[in-house]
Amino acid sequence: MNIDDKTTQALAASLKYRQMRQELIASNIANAETPGYKAKKLDFEDALARALDTDEQQTLKTTDSKHFNVGGGGFNNLQPEIYEESNGIVSPDGNTVDRDAEMAEMAENKIMYDASVSLLNKKLALMKYAVGSDR
Repeated sequence: MNIDDKTTQALAASLKYRQMRQELIASNIANAETPGYKAKKLDFEDALARALDTDEQQTLKTTDSKHFNVGGGGFNNLQPEIYEESNGIVSPDGNTVDRDAEMAEMAENKIMYDASVSLLNKKLALMKYAVGSDR
């Protein structure tokens, strides 16, 4: 039984990037009154989907050693995309933070983080049960 399988790696990556997203959202909320501050967003779901690509639907075929693998790539080079939000709402002082939207996104991110923690705990408990059971 491999403890470091694709599911465990995906859950660990999800926890890491959900924590980063939570910190970024908190930073946006803290800077809601800062003139000229541009709200930042972090996306990692597409990169995570490519890393999880079990049926290889999102990978390009690399038939030559000179081809770049821009598909799956695995979890070692998984990079989130951080960008400035362009939601179109700009306050008179140039700030683009929508505090209500940020709070809603923070709540959603926390729910997803908690779900990932729960899934990881269940996965580890299953492994512990399998190791400890008598066959």
